[in-house]
Amino acid sequence: MRIRILVVLFTALFAVAGTATAALKVGLIYDVTGRGDLSFCDAAYAGAKKAENEWGFKLTEVTPSQSTDTELTLRRLAKLKYDLIIGVGFLFQEPMKRVAADFPDVKFALIDAIIEQPNVASLTYRAHEGTYLAGVMAALKTETKQIGFIGGMKVPLVEAFEIGFHAGMKAANPAVELVTDYVGVTPQAFNDPAKAKELALAQYNSGVDIILAAAGASGLGVLEAAKAKKKLIIWVDSNGNNLAPGLVLTSVIKGVEMSVYETIKSVQEGSFSGGLKDYGLKKGGVEYIVDDVNRELLSDEILKQVEAFKSKIIAGDVVVPHERQ
Repeated sequence: MRIRILVVLFTALFAVAGTATAALKVGLIYDVTGRGDLSFCDAAYAGAKKAENEWGFKLTEVTPSQSTDTELTLRRLAKLKYDLIIGVGFLFQEPMKRVAADFPDVKFALIDAIIEQPNVASLTYRAHEGTYLAGVMAALKTETKQIGFIGGMKVPLVEAFEIGFHAGMKAANPAVELVTDYVGVTPQAFNDPAKAKELALAQYNSGVDIILAAAGASGLGVLEAAKAKKKLIIWVDSNGNNLAPGLVLTSVIKGVEMSVYETIKSVQEGSFSGGLKDYGLKKGGVEYIVDDVNRELLSDEILKQVEAFKSKIIAGDVVVPHERQ
């Protein structure tokens, strides 16, 4: 069945290639989660869709049915001479490294990991700077002095969210404690809402009153737990403030949407370059969201202190850790 699906997919891709002569050919390949996570993948799609609407090309979206299909999909699009192939997530690092080396004339972009090849733009984000500010906010908001973190797959990329969050908490209030859980140690950990909900309910029942969920689609399980217990949650990667009005303290967004759009724009304008493209607070590539939905949850004093820490990070007076000491 999987082979049959891939045959149909690639037949469609060839059809697109045959008709798109003048416009760009852009391929957006998701990880095993795919679009609909209300988080990371959806943010990448939003950036690509914005570019599609602006320049009128046809965006090709692919969600490999298994991780082993990732390299096959990359190679198929490269053989079709796509102008830009974007891999959404660090799981693309090794297969894209191999494919990009075999197709030096094809442009690639990799989100959340680094490949040192001239035809690959590596889009990385200092998410730990954003979660640091969320940690400050949570430490000033908590009533129980117990705050939770639930990550998806236990890898350094996700641990950086936790480390930055913990550092911000302690900077604002050393008495606050962090309770940490990870959904798992394989990519499936980003797509297991049931397990994440179970972990979140346990944390809320133990006295935690705010949880930051950095777990991809698994975060939807944390959201369900927050609704069930009427406790606070912090969303990441896209603006989720309206997912549970009154319960989402803030959303920490990475510049995935912005960076995908800017990368496509560089191809459109003929200015694409490979190498590291690093997005942090200073470049506006990481931010926390305050809007009409969550503003009533945050006092002026909390926001004043969060902004003070933000200014220190941008100025270089505070260096946010992202690795375990």
